[in-house]
This record gives sequence, C-alpha cells and structure tokens, in this order.
Amino acid sequence: MEIRNILMMVLLSLMSGTTIKAQFNTVGRLHNHQIHKTKNPQEINTSSLADNLILKDSLKHDSMKEQIARYMSVSYPLSKIKINSPYGYRKNPFSGKRKFHNGLDLHARNAKVLAMMAGEVVKVGHDRVSGKYVILKHGDFIVSYCHLSRILAYQGQSVKAGEIVGITGSTGRSTGEHLHITCKFNGNSIDPMLILKHIEATRQSCVAALTVL
Repeated sequence: MEIRNILMMVLLSLMSGTTIKAQFNTVGRLHNHQIHKTKNPQEINTSSLADNLILKDSLKHDSMKEQIARYMSVSYPLSKIKINSPYGYRKNPFSGKRKFHNGLDLHARNAKVLAMMAGEVVKVGHDRVSGKYVILKHGDFIVSYCHLSRILAYQGQSVKAGEIVGITGSTGRSTGEHLHITCKFNGNSIDPMLILKHIEATRQSCVAALTVL
C-alpha cells in the first residue's frame, strides 16, 4: 500500500510540474520572443542510432548481394568433380607409350556440362578425336569440352556461369565416358586445374564473407 501511495505521489508531482510548465509557456509577454525547442539528447542519440542501423543494414544487404553475385560468377563444369586423368605426361591408354595429355579428364555418367564462367560459344562440332565438342571463350581463356553425347549450345551463344552447354558421353577417340577439358590462356595450353582452383577459392571466400555479415 505504501508503494502504491509513493507511486501516486510521484505521478501527481509529474502532472503538477507539467501543468505549471504549460501555464508558464502561455504568459503573454513571451509571444514576442523566439523560443527554440531543443531536442532531448536521448532523442538525438536514438535518431542517430536508427540512422546508423539503417545504414549498416543497407551496407550489409549490398555486401551480401555482392558476395552472392561473386559466388554465382563461377561454376564447376560438373556437379561432382572426380579426376580420372590429370594434365601432363601419362601413359597413353591406346598406345601404352608415354605421351603428353593436354587436358583434364573428369569422371562423368550422362552428366550436364556447365560453363565455368560467363562467355561466348565460339565453336561446336564433331571430329574423330574429340567427338562432339563445345568451345567457349571466357575473356583470355578458351575452354573446350570434348567427347560429349549431346551438344546443347550453338556458335555465337552468350552463356552465363552454370549454364548447360552439353551432356557427357564417349564420342570420338575415347576409352569410356568422361569429360575431357582443355584450356588455353592467350593461346597457350594450361592445366584446367588452375581454373578449378580459382572457382574453389572464389566460392570459399564468398561463403566465408557471408558467414560474418
């Protein structure tokens, strides 16, 4: 009961103070003077905090969009990556002699073949060695996908990373179904693993960045 009385007294005191202040502000002579209403410091801080939160949310949203866009800017050529034969010298499966293997062979079974980066389809065709193939241009990189069972792209087509350009097979000079990838940079043959490692590093950095946003 005492607590209730104390609370009532505090409430009445506050009401009384408010009334007095209101009466004081209505004194006639004060109407000729400019009265500048100042904000409560707490209100200023609250407004500033809200602005900062909105700004941080906006920056966070932009950062998330940027990282997602970076993640989607690259793609593995297959949904699952398993290397059958690396780039470099190896024993030729047909002759048995040591010979340079100019590409990377990936295990595949009727799998969708995906563009690793945005680019253009510069050539599609079929020959006795490569079988059915698709050649893509990604800036200074030229990537060939060989031994396909089906070609799902056409010359001059613009592609995005992750877009399907063919289906794996065993056409041409092949010992069994797989995806044979060759890469050139400024006209020089390079190991396709360099691009796969770039894809892996890009995606890992994007995931790491998104986890801390």
